[in-house]
Formats: sequence, structure tokens, C-alpha cells
Amino acid sequence: MARPAKRLDGIPTTIFTEMSALAVATGAINLGQGFPDVDGPASVVERAVTALRAGENQYAPGSGILPLREAIAAHQARHYGLELDPGHDVVVTTGATEGIAAALLAFVDPGDEVVVLEPYYDSYLAMIAFAGGVRRPVTLRAPDFRLDVDALRAAVTDRTKLLLVNTPHNPTGTVLNRDELQAIADVAVEHDLLVVTDEVYEHLVFDDHEHIPLATLTGMFERTVTLSSAGKMFSFTGWKIGWATGPRDLVQAVLGAKQWLSFSSGTPLQPAVAHALDHESDFYVGLTRSLQDRRDQLCAGLDKLDVDVRVPEGTYFVTTDVRRLGWADGDAFCRALPERAGVVAIPGQAFYDDLEEGRHLIRWAFCKEPDVIAEGIDRLSAADLRA
Repeated sequence: MARPAKRLDGIPTTIFTEMSALAVATGAINLGQGFPDVDGPASVVERAVTALRAGENQYAPGSGILPLREAIAAHQARHYGLELDPGHDVVVTTGATEGIAAALLAFVDPGDEVVVLEPYYDSYLAMIAFAGGVRRPVTLRAPDFRLDVDALRAAVTDRTKLLLVNTPHNPTGTVLNRDELQAIADVAVEHDLLVVTDEVYEHLVFDDHEHIPLATLTGMFERTVTLSSAGKMFSFTGWKIGWATGPRDLVQAVLGAKQWLSFSSGTPLQPAVAHALDHESDFYVGLTRSLQDRRDQLCAGLDKLDVDVRVPEGTYFVTTDVRRLGWADGDAFCRALPERAGVVAIPGQAFYDDLEEGRHLIRWAFCKEPDVIAEGIDRLSAADLRA
């Protein structure tokens, strides 16, 4: 009998596949997976159509077409003052997910420890395992989900190679503040660690919070690979066009791994994303305002259900604690929810090593249209949600 490789042991099917399939099978409203109901700018779609019709359909350079790398470099300079050489300091990836995979495969040898903020996006678990690394989680604990600096320091050992940082943070919605980022920088410099930062929600920050790239702090650019993506920024999650930026030696190492994963990423979509970065910055400014309204709409609705609601500072996601409804197991709650209420959400424990910390937490997505959120809240309000 054929048997899967041992590297797959303990790595389940991604929870997003499971719950989205459940939504389709039951006809439930999907307030779980983070994809918008509405596409991004029409001009960007038209630029992709033009590329398709003009014959831009063969392999792009492995590092990405130069106009897109130039647009990414210009974005980093414009927003953060980071000066990059588009020829060597930027690599286009097949979404940030491939960027994560390529970075971890590029830098992590078997036995190397990777310190990661918990709860974590589930591909982190898989790719650390694929690289042969060892996870060292640092938990952002409810209800505030702030960085525990002492826990961060305690997680670093003489076998630690890399810090994997996500801000704005999925699934908690925490935006790490300057003091928290400085603490991470201090640890990285003190222990001479590499850092990979996942910043795909960089422009989706609410109220008076600010996204600060870790690479902008003193001593961090030379040791940091920054990942982002057009998917969340421009509401084209299915295009899977992302990028890695940073110092030449680190970015070229990422390219060294990326070339054996996809080799080349979505040729006709690359000029469209370059157009988006150069000409459609107003889109993500408006998207953020709209998402803040939808965040408030979902939080207000969830607050009426007798659950504890943590109002996020960024991203697409709200986290709730369902223990007051009598549920000790969020996975059981989420699997019962489509039948009881016609709604799908994501169990938080899928993102934890510390299962007890995440067992009662639920992640909800508010990147849906207001009428969809309203219908979801109406269904939840009319249902018997108690255990």
C-alpha cells in the first residue's frame, strides 16, 4: 500500500478547505474564509485582459517582470522609506503563501527552531514541518492578544534560526505596536536571528492604529524578508500574486527556493498588479474605510449573541469566545453552526499548538458585503446557539 511521506504526518487538511466545503454543501453563509464578495478595481482587471490578448502568456522571469518589481520597490519607498533595488531586492511569488514556503525552505535546516506568534496562519505549521524545522510558539493570549516579551525571550534558544512574525495579525486582528516590534528587533539583533514578516494586511488597519514594517527599525533591514500580496490589498485573492522584499542576499535565497516551487508566477496578472500598485492606491484606502464599517457591523451583531467579542485593529477578522454559550470546544460549535444557523465560521484551535488556549475561540470574517453580514447576523440571532 502506498503511504504518504512522513513529512505529512500531523499536518491536517487546511481548515479553510474543510469549512468552505461545508458552506457549499449546506448552502450556509461563509463568514469563515477571508475572501471578499466583490473584486478589486476594474482598471486592474482590464490590464490583465489586455495582457492576455497581447500574448503575455508565457513564462515570466522567475523573479517576476521588471515593471512589477519596480512597482513593488516604489510602493515600499513611498509608504515606508525602504529603498530597494528592483533588480535584486524584490522577488514575485505565487501569493504570500509561496513566499512563506520559499523563505522557510531557503533558511531553515532540519532541527533549526522557528519562533512563531501563536495563533498562526496554518501554512506556517506545514512549511516549518516541510523544512524540518521545530516550532517554538509565542502565544498572543486572549482577551487582548498582545505580545508577551518575556515569553518571546524565553522561546529563543541556541538552536533558534528564525523569527516568523505576522502583523497585522491573522486571526486575532492585533496590529503590533512600536514597542512590541522594538522588542522583537532587540531579540533578533541580540541573538543574530533572521526574520520573516508576513504583512499581507499592511493597508487594512483601523482607527488610529499604524502598521510599522519591522524592516524599518534600526538593525532590522539587513536581517528581514518582508512578504506581502496583492490579494488582500486589492481584493484579488484568487490571483495569487505576492512578493518578497529585503536585502539582496536574503531575497536571492528566497528566489533559489521559489524557482523549484512554481518557477514563475501568473504572467498576465503581473502587469495588472504593477498597474494596481502604481495607480490604484486609493482603492485600499477606501477598502479600509469600508472594512472598518463592516467590522463594526459584525462586532455589534456578534455582541448581541452573548459571546465575548474582541474588536480587531486590522485584517479581515473578528475573534469571539463562545464559552458563555456553553461551548468548551469551538470546533464542535463551528461544525454544528451550518445546520443550526446556516452560517460557517472557523474554529480558532486550528491555529494553536496550545489547544486549550484556542479551544473556545472562533474566527469570523467581515470582508463580505454589508447585506451578507446582516443576513449572517440575522440567522445567528434566530438560531439556538447554546450547547
